[in-house]
Amino acid sequence: MNPKIKILLIEDDRDIVSFITTSLTVHDYHICNAVTGREGLCLAASLCPDVILLDLGLPDIDGYQVLERLRVWSSVPIIVISAHSEEDEKVTALDLGADDYIIKPFGTAELMARIRTSLRHSFVSVPDRTYRALGLEIDLEKRTVKLNGQIIHLTQTEYQLLALLAQNSGKVLTYRTIIHTIWGPYADNSNQILRVNMANIRRKIEADSAQPQYVFTEVGIGYRMRENENI
Repeated sequence: MNPKIKILLIEDDRDIVSFITTSLTVHDYHICNAVTGREGLCLAASLCPDVILLDLGLPDIDGYQVLERLRVWSSVPIIVISAHSEEDEKVTALDLGADDYIIKPFGTAELMARIRTSLRHSFVSVPDRTYRALGLEIDLEKRTVKLNGQIIHLTQTEYQLLALLAQNSGKVLTYRTIIHTIWGPYADNSNQILRVNMANIRRKIEADSAQPQYVFTEVGIGYRMRENENI
C-alpha cells in the first residue's frame, strides 16, 4: 500500500480512534485525527486527504452538517462510521453525499475493504465508459446493454436507471437520489414507479430475480450495483 495515502479520521471516541489508527497504520496508511467537526473541516481543507472517515456523533457540530459542508467543495470519498443502524440515518447520510456507511462495532477486514473500494473509485483518472461484470456489459457511449454477448432491449427509463447504477457501481444510491436523478427534483418520492422499472430490469438481466447477481436491494435505503470489473 502506498504510504502517501492519507486518511482523515473525524472521531472523538478515544477507543475507536486507537483501534482505527492502529489498524490502518499497520497497512501503511497515514492517519490524521480530528476530534471535533470544525477541526475536521479545517484539516480536510489543509491536508487534502484521500479518504475521510466521519463519525456522526461529534461534540460540537452535527456530523451531517460536516458532511454537507464538505460536499460543497470536495468530492473526496467519505465513509460514515456510526453506532446507529437506523435506516433513516443511513439514507440521510447517503443523500448528503456519503460514499459508504459502516456500523460500529466493525472489524479491521471490513474497514479495509470499504477503504479499498473507495480508493479504487477515486483513483480512476479517466472514467471507463464501459461497465463489465459477470457477462453483463454496458457501453455508456453507445448506450447498449449486452448479457453474455446478446443485446438486451431496455426502455429509455430502464436504461437510464441501469446506467446510473453502473456509473456508481459499488455504491448505494438511495431511492430519493435515484428518483430525483431520473425523474427530476419535483418527482413524487413514492418508490412504486422505481420498483416497477427495477423489476422489469431484473427480469431482463438476472437469471433469478430473487437472487440477483447485478443489482442488489439495500432494504429501506436503495439499490447497489455489483462493482465494475474494469475498475
